[in-house]
Amino acid sequence: MAQTKAGIMKILFFIDSLNSGGKERRLTELMKQLNLDHDTNFILVIMNKEIHYKQVLDLNIKIHYLVRKTKKDLSVFKKFYEICKAYRPDIIHCWDGMTAFYSIPSCKLLGIKLVNGLVVDTPVRKNIFNKNWLRAKLTFPFSDIIIGNSNAGLKAYKAPAKKSSTVYNGMDFSRFITIKEKPAILTEIFDDSSNDFFIVGMVAAFEERKDYKTLIKAAIFLTTQHENIRFVLVGDGNDLEKIKTSVPPLLKNKILFLGRRTDVESIINIFDIGVLLTNTKVHGEGISNSLIEYMALGKPAIATKGGGTNEVVIDNENGYLIDPGKESQLIEKIENLIEQKKLLERFGAKGYQMAREKFDLAIMTSNYIKIYQNLIKQTNN
Repeated sequence: MAQTKAGIMKILFFIDSLNSGGKERRLTELMKQLNLDHDTNFILVIMNKEIHYKQVLDLNIKIHYLVRKTKKDLSVFKKFYEICKAYRPDIIHCWDGMTAFYSIPSCKLLGIKLVNGLVVDTPVRKNIFNKNWLRAKLTFPFSDIIIGNSNAGLKAYKAPAKKSSTVYNGMDFSRFITIKEKPAILTEIFDDSSNDFFIVGMVAAFEERKDYKTLIKAAIFLTTQHENIRFVLVGDGNDLEKIKTSVPPLLKNKILFLGRRTDVESIINIFDIGVLLTNTKVHGEGISNSLIEYMALGKPAIATKGGGTNEVVIDNENGYLIDPGKESQLIEKIENLIEQKKLLERFGAKGYQMAREKFDLAIMTSNYIKIYQNLIKQTNN
């Protein structure tokens, strides 16, 4: 059985990849914080060699790349077991369904506690044809604790209440200290920093799970009705080119697509409103980092109601919740905020306050550490 030595807590983090994404950023930020904690030692196992969050490479930690040769590469179980046997962690913290599945044999054979972090959404399809749902059903019974980043997600996955815990996303607010000046960004995007544009923005992947279709319909209407409104869309994905072609040529200078950006914070800083629309027919949100980023920069949020979004955007307090696919509601809410500057400012201030009280990185890190410590106490007792 794994045991701590000299009070040092040993953790093995296991994730499918460190490409750009919500759970990947959370793990990166968590490791950065734990790297400052002399009572914690950890290693990282990744199933993909592509790393978007390069800060991980500066942490001076051991990284194992456990890449599958095929989807049914059974040698992964043996290789992972050998890593665990050599390192002898107190805890394996997996961040998705696939790594949870691969972790189970090693945890049982070596007496290691399993933290299952696969709950990052609120599933729409609750059957075996949803691979995340299936992996949840297969791995929950073998997990010592199941962590979700929203209450709605844990409830939707029907995670056992006695061994479930919600840990909200934590934001490193130091990211917002060194953002670029607004005039520089406005000049880059619009070639003009003097115009007083009202800017509505959305930062999200151009994938089926996001509802860019509704956003574009609203954007076309609003840019034809209001001369000074602009839409700035940030992200990449399979649907990007198709969504681009839905914008009339005459409006391409008013509805702009920036693609993937590394300076997202600086882009959000020029927004007046941040939007996150979800295609609820295929996806349920957990806790969106985009929404927290909007709030951290004092921007009101307009989002599709449902899932974990309802735990971030409080309707009529720090933004608006709208029904799925309702561009008329989106138009109405945007026009409300255009016309009511004090309301815009009040929503932004409330969001800013909530981000720091509820979604601070220090809070997230502290919650994870408490969970780890409690599990280790159970092992030693």
